Amino acid sequence: MTAWILLPVSLSAFSITGLWTVYAMAVKNHHACPVENWSYNESCYPDPAEQGGPKTCCTLDDVPLISKCGTYPPESCLFSLIGNMGAFMVVLICLLLYGQLLEQSRHSWVNTTTLITGCTNAAGLVVVGNFQVRPPAPLWNFPWQGRTVCRGPPEGGPKLQRQPLKVDHAKSLHYIGAGVAFPAGLLFVCLYCALSYHGATAPQDLAMAYVRIVLAAIAFVTLILSAVFFLHESSQLQHGAALCEWVFVIDILIFYGTFSYEFGAVSSETLVAALQPAPGRACKSSGNSTSTHLSCAPESIAMI
Repeated sequence: MTAWILLPVSLSAFSITGLWTVYAMAVKNHHACPVENWSYNESCYPDPAEQGGPKTCCTLDDVPLISKCGTYPPESCLFSLIGNMGAFMVVLICLLLYGQLLEQSRHSWVNTTTLITGCTNAAGLVVVGNFQVRPPAPLWNFPWQGRTVCRGPPEGGPKLQRQPLKVDHAKSLHYIGAGVAFPAGLLFVCLYCALSYHGATAPQDLAMAYVRIVLAAIAFVTLILSAVFFLHESSQLQHGAALCEWVFVIDILIFYGTFSYEFGAVSSETLVAALQPAPGRACKSSGNSTSTHLSCAPESIAMI
């Protein structure tokens, strides 16, 4: 058993704890509504919530999606840190898994595709964590003063004209990152379920494969539901999309944590095997008493 076994556990513990901390900070600072809230209004001005307590009047801008919880500072700083650190650990885990299968002579297109999807997932996480979308403040036109302010309308007084909101172009980058990270993460867990199931050589290996299949099924259902609900403007469905997103992300992180089962046999040579070019892996030394030469026999290639 090596210290590498702590890497998957650290990714799960750090990310899950950090995301819930971001959520708690967002709720406390009135930047998001609590997950138990299902009542939404078209507008909330002024906010009747007490200082330090959760919001009591919520709009669709306050739906507790993970990215919305990490939109405003100070929680946005922690959200970016989680995205960057999590992406680094995901890439390292994927490289070690890839190298471990190479050491077992299980080089295949499925193994390579799993590495690519895992790294793609990490790239999407970096984009999501660093390109946060901040809902623009509504602009109100004061015709009798000839000026525009970014604040809610005062009580009483002449009728105000609300101007249309400007499009935030950073939103496209954020959504592209999410659109890359979530499907790539789902494809990664599905591919590794196949590798785990077909590579099982002991009852414990098969039991772990079944656990991962269950986690992958939960991830598939929650991601589909989250995407379908998110496309609707209904506040109830938007809130359901947020809950499904939370379940999906935590489920994926738990899936990554299960890799501690394999990482007990990982060593520094495993990372070297992952980074070594293919011709170098194919050429193995075969020494005898009379001569020493390189035997470059092709690897035994398994489909899975």
